[in-house]
Amino acid sequence: MDQVSQVREKIDIVSLISEYIPLKKAGRNFKANCPFHGEKTPSFVVSPERQIWHCFGCGKGGDCFTFLMEYETLEFPEALRILAKRVGIEIQSTHFEAGLTTKKEKIYRLNRLALEFYHYLLTKHNVGKIALSYLIEKRKINEKIIDSFSLGFAPRIGNALVKFLIDKKKYNREDLNEAGLISFRQGGIFDFFAGRIMFPLFDHRDNVIGFSGRILEDPSVQISSKYINTRETLVYHKGDVFFGLNVAKDEIKKQERVIIMEGEFDVISSVQEGIKNTIAVKGTALTENQVQLISRFAQKVSLCFDQDKAGIDAVKRSLPVLEKKGLTVTVIQIPNGKDPDESIKENPVEFKNAMKNDIAIYDFLINESIKNFDKKSAEGKKKISDDVLPFISHIENEVVKEHYLKKLSTELDTSFESVVRQAEKIGKQTQKSTFRKEEKQKRDRREVLEEYLVALILQAKDVKDILGKTENELSEIEFKISAYKKIIDFLKTYFASHNIFDSKQFLRALPIELVPSFDECFLFPLSKFINEEKYELEINNIIKELIQIYLKDRIKAVSEKMKQIEKENKDSEELNALRIEFSNLVSIIK
Repeated sequence: MDQVSQVREKIDIVSLISEYIPLKKAGRNFKANCPFHGEKTPSFVVSPERQIWHCFGCGKGGDCFTFLMEYETLEFPEALRILAKRVGIEIQSTHFEAGLTTKKEKIYRLNRLALEFYHYLLTKHNVGKIALSYLIEKRKINEKIIDSFSLGFAPRIGNALVKFLIDKKKYNREDLNEAGLISFRQGGIFDFFAGRIMFPLFDHRDNVIGFSGRILEDPSVQISSKYINTRETLVYHKGDVFFGLNVAKDEIKKQERVIIMEGEFDVISSVQEGIKNTIAVKGTALTENQVQLISRFAQKVSLCFDQDKAGIDAVKRSLPVLEKKGLTVTVIQIPNGKDPDESIKENPVEFKNAMKNDIAIYDFLINESIKNFDKKSAEGKKKISDDVLPFISHIENEVVKEHYLKKLSTELDTSFESVVRQAEKIGKQTQKSTFRKEEKQKRDRREVLEEYLVALILQAKDVKDILGKTENELSEIEFKISAYKKIIDFLKTYFASHNIFDSKQFLRALPIELVPSFDECFLFPLSKFINEEKYELEINNIIKELIQIYLKDRIKAVSEKMKQIEKENKDSEELNALRIEFSNLVSIIK
């Protein structure tokens, strides 16, 4: 057995998936709300017998590898390495390097080397003395924290990292370019970062995915942007990343709360002060991918953005994606400073009190709007309601929604009914553009029934017995989906030499292109039947309905063909044959 198969055989898929989402027993399978699309009714099914999973809502499915790849956004070699470590199998380096090493992993290795290079220059080399002094003396960051976050320094010399990685580590320029570590200018290659304090960016699995570089505050250095980030690569996507999550994730889980800030120094100052469940967003507002990621670690999110217009706008832009995920959202109102870093340095006790007294986000939005507009004037009331109601109108919990509608009506000194009417009007206006749900591609009844029939057969207590009892009726069905017909045919062949149905043994003979259809039917959620007699009756009823649907479809097709020939004034053998077929079909239906 190859190493991939060994890992797959040793992994318990129910135990694995349970670490990511809560599973509930449902007959011989387990069910959950799908983590890959929004839903309220569970359609995500896991089979301990087959060691597979499938979602009947979005159609995704597979084994332990595909789940981890989909959930963690991994490529196969990464998933293999993680799962192999889980079950104590050592992946042979020759096999791994020869067939499974990906560009992603090469980028991870290059970024790790760059991190070590930058960190060495900051902490051990003369070229980093000014930067180290700036961090320790001006920003008041101690050396332990510098090491914890692996901070570094990119020298002003334009190709120091290039020389290190190409000359000493023997990588080529294409590798460095794919990692986003170099830029091309005037026919030469240069370090992408120069003259900057370096903040390594990690994913939650401790892979180094990129960097954020801040200009060193030195008047002699003329660089336009205060911060620059690694450009988009195979592993770095700005909208997927948090700074500090690798350091904070355990504390976030422990406290069941995450504090999200705007900047790297905000997080570093917080951690240094003992506030360890903090991370920074890379951008001006949260994205769906970031919310999906953070929801794995905590149910409560406290936004601690700068107390300026940009920070408040970021809170507003973040709210819809947080509300959609069903997270509890609060706002920390920063005292005595415009950002957490300044506030903590000025008065850490006061900042910690603000953390403890965080305010629910809808209270925050109402209060901020009242600060900005005159709630006593008609125009001010209009502006406040226009500012706040788009958010309140989309609160999913009706009790919470009513609470804030009542609060707003009280603050504006207007009737609750008028506020409700305005909220409903705004809700209808924004529903189509902001909260539109994608419609699933609809299948016709014939396709649905064919899947249901094969599911009933495959999940029967005695598959061979059911197949034998319905063999004649099944032969009369014209399957619209050929995969289901082929599965039935393979079952007949299988039972020619087997008495008991073993799904794993059956799959060894099943062509690979039929496996997804088999898995869907094998995991299809069936209703409970009182007894086997009712179960068999259901199968017979479905067969009869499928035959009826086929006959009606065929009658319609024959009728249309006859009309077409008659319209062309043709009297042919084909028309006579169609008339005979039509007559036969009608008599069968009757």
